[in-house]
Amino acid sequence: MRNRIVMSMLAGATLLASALLGVSPAQAVDTKAQPADVPAEFGTDWHDPLTAAPPIARPATKSCQVTLADTEFRDFTPYQGTYTPPKGCGDRWSKVVLRLDGTVKGRQYDRLGYLHVGGVEILRTSTPEPSPDGIAWSVEKDVTRYSATFRDTQNVEMLIGNVVDDTYTGVIGVKATLTFYEGRPAAAQSPDRVLTLGADSTVTTPRNSERIVAEVYATGSGGGCEEFWYLAVPDSAPYSCQADKGPYREVQIKVDGQLAGIAAPFPNVWTGGWSDPFLWYVIPGPRAFDVKPIEYDLTPFAGLLNDGRPHHVDVSVVGVPEGQSGWSAPVNVLVWQDAQRAHVTGKLTLDRAGELANSSAYTPGSEERVDTDAGHRLTVAGYVDTSHGRVATTVDRRLTNTSVHRWIDGENMDGLDATWTDDESVTVDGRGPARTTATHRTYTMNGATTIGTDDRLRTVLTLGDRAAVVDTRDGRRTGWSRLDDTYSGDATYTLGVPRDQRHAVGTSSERYRLYGSGGCYDRSLATAQGVLTEDSSGC
Repeated sequence: MRNRIVMSMLAGATLLASALLGVSPAQAVDTKAQPADVPAEFGTDWHDPLTAAPPIARPATKSCQVTLADTEFRDFTPYQGTYTPPKGCGDRWSKVVLRLDGTVKGRQYDRLGYLHVGGVEILRTSTPEPSPDGIAWSVEKDVTRYSATFRDTQNVEMLIGNVVDDTYTGVIGVKATLTFYEGRPAAAQSPDRVLTLGADSTVTTPRNSERIVAEVYATGSGGGCEEFWYLAVPDSAPYSCQADKGPYREVQIKVDGQLAGIAAPFPNVWTGGWSDPFLWYVIPGPRAFDVKPIEYDLTPFAGLLNDGRPHHVDVSVVGVPEGQSGWSAPVNVLVWQDAQRAHVTGKLTLDRAGELANSSAYTPGSEERVDTDAGHRLTVAGYVDTSHGRVATTVDRRLTNTSVHRWIDGENMDGLDATWTDDESVTVDGRGPARTTATHRTYTMNGATTIGTDDRLRTVLTLGDRAAVVDTRDGRRTGWSRLDDTYSGDATYTLGVPRDQRHAVGTSSERYRLYGSGGCYDRSLATAQGVLTEDSSGC
């Protein structure tokens, strides 16, 4: 099975390289899987997990590899190790690629994990649920932005919290490596410093910071209701997961108590999600293996932060019932410095938050229903006086969430149709014509779980992760891209019986399209009863 994964990755890599090098679509790779006979139902083994996302493009330069961790997880004891910078590849790299290889067999839940180097979170991930015969999977991530951390010897901490007993037998084995490629990255990719918050949630930035970006790895998890926050209903509705004002969640970041950024959390679905692991055995939901951080441009606050004193940076999630846990939100602070000045001064000129709208209306009936309509807007602006002149930054962000949640008494039918948008515009005025990057993010979830009189549970679900990015300079477009990552699944099994009597069936598919001024990538996967039935690429 692993050979098919490698062949699929190579096909995708060839296509992406062709697109970036300007090869015509007719020359792109187009391969289809040649599966064995599809079984009538799931057996004791299935294809190793894989996704349709593109492989990391790698430069054709000298490379060096360092192992960060090679261990097994049986409980909640973190792995502790030491990272030493690579020898023979210098201390500046055009790209740094993280790779995690995992194995697990037997029976186990999906588990969440993290990897820290020098206290900096460089990966947040979840695991697939295994087959009795065992599976292997891998995750790759471009971590060039953490290069400043990798230049020094650092402590390594990794944890995938796990429970192994007579029932849940799956021991999770992992190996994590970094591969360094010689050369210099683009300045925008490589901050001068990567900082973390102290125990008191404070950070002290260099006094010559001219650009500051916070990234937050926000995940609702822990097995409680916040893992399925998008299904929460107001307290007035009879449902198993309640929240004061319903399902709206918003990840906010504050600097010294002042609202500095807002964002829509991505509705992650882990590999046991929606009560049906058979949906995810081969193709996980978008971002399940590589949880992307939320980014907040805090440059308008640089004038405030550059006074050499510690400042409080707090992250909170709007909508979580008071006293309820379930969200994790570690913060990295990326800093670009002005090499020609010891102190960069500036000022916050605007911090305007609109009223947070949040309506969740419950309609009782034979089919219960909650309609949610929510949103928020924030605009912040400020400037810094740098060695190359005054640079003003304006960040405008607007969030919306609409959803319809339907269920019946006993929750034997439970369905959701939800859309989240997160529109962000960042304008930088200084050092030439004004430059704007406008990003329109859309996340969608549409599905239902039903339990029949024969105790057959069926889940039908479609997930979407989309983004449109447009770069302009002085009002004229200079670059653009479109992402559309769509997953669909339909799986059924019998409840309340031993694993070998579930008679599970299921199909799943994913299409990942990324195209724009930088090239084109398009890959489709499909499965049936754990067998890969399609793997095609082409633009």
